[in-house]
Amino acid sequence: GTSLTNIHPLLSSYVNYAQPVHFGGFDKAEEKNIHHNMSSFSESMALAYLKNQAVDFVNYNKRQMSRIYPKGARVDSSNYMPQIFWNAGCHMVALNYQTPDLPMQLNCGKFEYNGNCGYLIKPDFMRLADKQFDPFSESAVDGIVAKEISVKVIAGQFLSDKKVGTYVEVDLYGLPTDTIRKEFRTGVIPGNALNPQYCDDAFTFRKVVLPDLAVLRFGVFDEGGGFLGQRILPLDGLQNGYHHISLRTEGNFPISLAMLFCCITNKVYVPDGLGDMLDALSDPRAFMNAQEKRDQQMKAMGIDTSDTAGIQLKGGAAKKPGKPGEKGKDEKAEAEPFMTFDPITIDFVQAQKTFQKANKKEQKAVDTMKKKHKKERESMQKKHCTTIEKAAKGKSNVEDDPAIQKIVTDQMKSWTELMTRHRREDWTMMKDQIKNQEELIKEHFKLELENQVKALEGDFERRNKEMKAAQAKAAVELVKEINADKSLKSKQEKDRRIKEKQQANTKNVIMERKQVGIKQGKAKEKLKKTHDKQLANLGQEITMAIQYYETATEELNQRERMEFYC
Repeated sequence: GTSLTNIHPLLSSYVNYAQPVHFGGFDKAEEKNIHHNMSSFSESMALAYLKNQAVDFVNYNKRQMSRIYPKGARVDSSNYMPQIFWNAGCHMVALNYQTPDLPMQLNCGKFEYNGNCGYLIKPDFMRLADKQFDPFSESAVDGIVAKEISVKVIAGQFLSDKKVGTYVEVDLYGLPTDTIRKEFRTGVIPGNALNPQYCDDAFTFRKVVLPDLAVLRFGVFDEGGGFLGQRILPLDGLQNGYHHISLRTEGNFPISLAMLFCCITNKVYVPDGLGDMLDALSDPRAFMNAQEKRDQQMKAMGIDTSDTAGIQLKGGAAKKPGKPGEKGKDEKAEAEPFMTFDPITIDFVQAQKTFQKANKKEQKAVDTMKKKHKKERESMQKKHCTTIEKAAKGKSNVEDDPAIQKIVTDQMKSWTELMTRHRREDWTMMKDQIKNQEELIKEHFKLELENQVKALEGDFERRNKEMKAAQAKAAVELVKEINADKSLKSKQEKDRRIKEKQQANTKNVIMERKQVGIKQGKAKEKLKKTHDKQLANLGQEITMAIQYYETATEELNQRERMEFYC
């Protein structure tokens, strides 16, 4: 008792910032509304609350503190992934520091960002009472702009003191919808860990819904999968441009000299189909109609045009203002649209002669089966007719004859069994062929994509030739026009005029070719995106085709309806 009374009051005031209490539910905690009450959750309990009451958990963490600790079953001192609890705003996510695994690396990397002080402020939407946030949301969070992150791994330096092949993995951890693991990795550079150069395309994380909570992880491994180094970088504050990223050990200690050279691009995510809108917002003047442009030009000269509104002009009605990007009747007609292509499907590929030639053997098997089935059907029909004719011979009332009715019933049953077997054999063969043809279909699918690209490029080449021919023709006509101008007396004066006109014409030619090049580039990029989407959906189409035949076979097996030929 005496030792307690001797504690200095100032020191005593620093002891308890939070009062540990038993957790009785989010509703009870909200009812009490005591901000210094803190509860602890095992990882299993916390996951259960996250799974069923995620938004309530976030709101609880806005008001008071929570602590997460590893479950007792982790006798090997392994760690759970802390990111899922950070996403819910949990304040103290306790880990086993003696185990330098990936969760521990994420923890060290995240809190390293604030100078290793041990504290990070949560984003506004995880602190303000008037904000709602679901840590499992897949749509944009209110007030937060989604980002598109691109990472190009260019080279490494001093990755290992051994002569081994190396590769780099780039992962993203954040909200469940943002987390991308084991998807992006460079190719292996054999026998060079000193200064490998990676020639892979940039890794693009297309849409990061909540960049404030996301981190990038760089992992470097040898060709056998052995760990060489890692680094965790929070997206918050990560600048665009080239970076030398120093690597850390599994325990997050600096590795002398080891680093990666990367180019990181962090830009606003633009959904497909909204590129034109972004261009309009970036450069609104380029999307004005002719009247608006003239109005702006006159205002720039100090001319007030406000009293011209509503005046009826003789020789034609005053034009109504058009929408941004619309051309007036007096402007140049729209250029010929670029080529468009129908979507490439499995049926389209299978109908191509090149595919049928490569698939001749399997097509022959299909034709053989069809001939066999046709022969069996004709044989059974002939046999049935003969049987009925014999049974009906000499009988007047055939329809009510029990013997003939039994024959017809048996014939319907045998015909149904035959047709069921034929359909089952047909669908089984088609399903097996699609499985066997999957690689062949993909190969010819890519070939058709290449043919479309070649066709588009051929269209570009034709347009460019026509444009250059028209430009050359215009230049020749310009010279003829000036030479025929009788107001120009001397050759020197004509030469000066030609030179003057040609300079202006050259500028227009360059501008026109530049604009055409930009449009063609966009058209080609659009086709590439379409191809990427079609190629990504091809596997799904194949799976759906296989499932169709399996479902049809299953329904056929369950069907009890009798059928007969007419």
